[in-house]
Amino acid sequence: MYESERDKLIDELTSQGITDVFVIKAIHDIPREKFVPEALQHQAYKNIALPIGKGQTISQPYTVAIMTQALKLEKGLKVLEVGTGSGYQAAILLNMGAQVFTIERDFDLYQEAKKKFDKMEMNIACMCGDGTVGWNEFAPYDRIIVTAAAPDVPKSLLKQLKIGGIIVVPVGSRTTQIMHVVVREDEEKYSTTKIPAFQFVPLIGMNGWKDD
Repeated sequence: MYESERDKLIDELTSQGITDVFVIKAIHDIPREKFVPEALQHQAYKNIALPIGKGQTISQPYTVAIMTQALKLEKGLKVLEVGTGSGYQAAILLNMGAQVFTIERDFDLYQEAKKKFDKMEMNIACMCGDGTVGWNEFAPYDRIIVTAAAPDVPKSLLKQLKIGGIIVVPVGSRTTQIMHVVVREDEEKYSTTKIPAFQFVPLIGMNGWKDD
């Protein structure tokens, strides 16, 4: 039904510098329309963020693609996602062969995402809680992706990252951020590269922004 729109989006992402063929394949394969409200499904393959309720959004496809590409995923890696939201990013990670753990602080969004995963037979571990403190039970992780804007890279998440692992998190103010791609070199040493500029909803929690 959305085949031509999907193909157009893939062409657009490729022209914007998305080169990872597995990221492109996942975005092509995962039906984004199933992760947006029914009234907005006709816009599912536009390269824009869309509201999903509770003051949250499903990220722009380019943002999903650039963050996922920065993770340098390989099949079988254990990935923690902070901020389940619609569930779309987690579905992309699963499609690429990751073992996915995802945390959502809003109970209603958590329930909706879990129902989608069950209905689509996606084996994704979900938890409702404060994502800024991570999910220590299954740590350490090969990769961590934070889909909300943090005032800084949460130290609690860095501690749950394997040596050699990568965390991708937008850092900045509540309105504009720069993507930080951090590699854990050893127990105490980290190296960071940065990709400007993005706009995410705030990361709320103990190690993020405080809820107003």
